[in-house]
Amino acid sequence: MRIGIDIGGTFTDLVSIDDTGLISTAKTLSTPEDPSLGVMTGLELLAEKTAQSLNLLLKQTTLLIHGTTVATNLLVERKGASLAMISTEGFRDILELREGTKANRYNLRTQFPQPLISRPMRRVAKERISWDGTVQTSLDTAELMPVLKELRQQKIEGLVVCFLHSHRNPSHELGVRKLIEELNWPVFVSLSHEVLAREGEYDRASTATVNAYVGPGLQGYLSQLEDRLKKSGLDVPLLVMQSTGGVLPIKTAGYQAVGSINSGPAGGAMAAAMLAKISGASLAVSYDMGGTSTDISIVVNGSASTTSETFEAGWKIAVPMIDVTTLGAGGGSIAKVDAGGILRVGPESAGADPGPACYNTEGVQATVTDAAVVLGHLKPETFLGGKQQLSTTLARNAVKSNVAEPLNLSVEAAAAGIREVVATSVAEGIRLKAAQSGVDPRNFSLVAFGGAAGLITTLVARNLGVERILVPVEAPVLSAYGMLSTDIRYDLSRS
Repeated sequence: MRIGIDIGGTFTDLVSIDDTGLISTAKTLSTPEDPSLGVMTGLELLAEKTAQSLNLLLKQTTLLIHGTTVATNLLVERKGASLAMISTEGFRDILELREGTKANRYNLRTQFPQPLISRPMRRVAKERISWDGTVQTSLDTAELMPVLKELRQQKIEGLVVCFLHSHRNPSHELGVRKLIEELNWPVFVSLSHEVLAREGEYDRASTATVNAYVGPGLQGYLSQLEDRLKKSGLDVPLLVMQSTGGVLPIKTAGYQAVGSINSGPAGGAMAAAMLAKISGASLAVSYDMGGTSTDISIVVNGSASTTSETFEAGWKIAVPMIDVTTLGAGGGSIAKVDAGGILRVGPESAGADPGPACYNTEGVQATVTDAAVVLGHLKPETFLGGKQQLSTTLARNAVKSNVAEPLNLSVEAAAAGIREVVATSVAEGIRLKAAQSGVDPRNFSLVAFGGAAGLITTLVARNLGVERILVPVEAPVLSAYGMLSTDIRYDLSRS
């Protein structure tokens, strides 16, 4: 038995494939306060579908791969670890100086993101390694030790070490780790040369900082999940999906935490690539529309496009990963009329809690899902396999009060408008992604998956001028399915 698990902002998806090739799926609401609870609930549903106990299901499992949004959420919501940084003397402010440009260099009013490490927590060390790896100034450990002791008193959770040219000669960064071990200080250590072994001080500093920022939280979550799985009967190691499209053992994944940023969307991109290859579509663009967001990727000749760097929440992550663009458009995206009388959909989402109004869980905002219920595109009695009954009355009330009445429209016309707006947003996102990749989306097949993609697929295709749409049977859980087509993968780089 092989199992893939993908935690999304609204739903947690699970797919299992047994030795005969039989595919079983399960979907349950995510539990943001403790994502592992949603995973265990989903596994119980999967066990129920395969007519066995959870213990027996896990005992028969030979492969379990998990993709999670935990690392991404920690970064986007700025709920990561408290950090300190040690850098070469003279390079204390590299996180604020960045590369001297902004994400949108033509918008002079664009604000730089606030550093993940405040200036008082950024310290320097007397040391210097030349561009070719030769030591110009040895690391002054006698002066550095009191600094480390002081930082320990601050009770920080992560320490970033980024010295000049450490990718050529990492001896000084390793020397800092040795000092930390001598102090018996159990802090999460992120050495820049281990996270990114190539030139570019800002690239290494930023990537190592993100790694440390999300690392402690991701490690804690993975450890908690592993304990619960083992107690329930799992005998094989837990593998964690990476943004590269490969997987890593849990210990390595926790230490190289930055690789788990966008791990869920990477699983979807891998599945889209596999589907495009099977169907003979040499060129394809995929969009994975879930409860809170839509992830777009380009597939060429059966392989998902990759990139060597990306920006997440304003911070540069310079490690190889599948090239995925995320939009704030999903089934839970909130629809509202702004002060100018214009209908807006997203990027705010009702998420899993409270969720759309039709969930009957205290949500009152009108969402894309509520519009689909009003239009009859979702059957209230069969939603989530019949596990959750939707309320048509609550959906109509939400659309009426939030959209129909402010625009002086009927409830049905308002619901159709919500659907049209979100479909246009997704189509424009795909068109922009295609333009950035230098391709024409009209020549591509459209691969649509995710729990909400089917609600707008035809509108998106017509907007783009695409003539062929691929919607797999496993569309609602395809990201989890795609994880089962991956391999263990380590990415190494050298300048």
